[in-house]
Amino acid sequence: MRPASDEWTAARWRPGALVVINYAPVRRTAAAPEPPVPPLAMTTFALSTGKFQQFLSLTKPRVTLLAVFTAMIGMFLGVPAPELPSARAVIFGSLGIGLLAGAAFSINCLIEQHIDAKMVRTRARPLPRGVLSVSETLVFAFVMGAAGMLILHEWVNPLTMWLTLGTFVGYAVIYTVVLKPATPQNIVIGGASGAMPPVLGWAAATGTVAPEALILFLIIFIWTPPHFWALALFRADDYKKSGLPMLPVTHGSEFTRLHIVLYTVALVAVTMLPFAIRMSGWLYLVSALALGGIFLVLAVNLQREYSDALSRRTFRYSIVYLGLLFMALLVDHYLLW
Repeated sequence: MRPASDEWTAARWRPGALVVINYAPVRRTAAAPEPPVPPLAMTTFALSTGKFQQFLSLTKPRVTLLAVFTAMIGMFLGVPAPELPSARAVIFGSLGIGLLAGAAFSINCLIEQHIDAKMVRTRARPLPRGVLSVSETLVFAFVMGAAGMLILHEWVNPLTMWLTLGTFVGYAVIYTVVLKPATPQNIVIGGASGAMPPVLGWAAATGTVAPEALILFLIIFIWTPPHFWALALFRADDYKKSGLPMLPVTHGSEFTRLHIVLYTVALVAVTMLPFAIRMSGWLYLVSALALGGIFLVLAVNLQREYSDALSRRTFRYSIVYLGLLFMALLVDHYLLW
């Protein structure tokens, strides 16, 4: 038998001599392994996950979450402390409002896909890239909207359903189709639909719309223009390419920055109303003044000397500002009752 190694020596006897035959090693090159074929189930799962993420992006998840958050604050503020809104109102109200908000944003993406394709900020969305079709988007939006309406009607109350449906029409149709391409005041007028979530939440918890709910509406309504114009300033070139008549495009940067300051001053004044009508206490008042003061400083600095970095900072702070302001309302409501 040959040894198991690659090198081996064989000896043969002949009469009178020993002949040693050395054999060189045989180098065997292993065949390159074939790439593993993923199981069909794994491939299907990956495709399904990718498709789900594309549909999810149509709903603008961060904006939808902010809307649901302010709606939930409206639910808790709608009931007198220390009482809590019913779990049914909170769970099904948040779900229904979130579904209709996502449906509205999906219709917005569908209508504006040709505009999104021209803008750096939005051209990676699934519709401009052709990842999702028009029919898929319509079915997705219809199913979400119908499910949201059913949930609100059957498990919350009809008032909340009709108010949320009106908000859907206001954003997806009136703002997106009529106002946005027609006037630089689009975000001011169209901001009414974006300011509705706390009113919807209030209605979900109480079945009514009280004056306090309208103050919450007014806060977001006044907050929307400086928030959005801060974004539009450092995206002005994008909006110019899109053909949309946004204020920085139609009236210039300086005019827009002045209006950011004016609206921020109005916002600080409006946020005093909850304290003025005894809807909230001193904790909220101090918080509103501090948060509003920071917002106003950023707006004034932006007006005096513009930079894209400061505009981005103002835009980002405006989101933090709204979240903290509504959180201060909630904490004040329950801690100081």
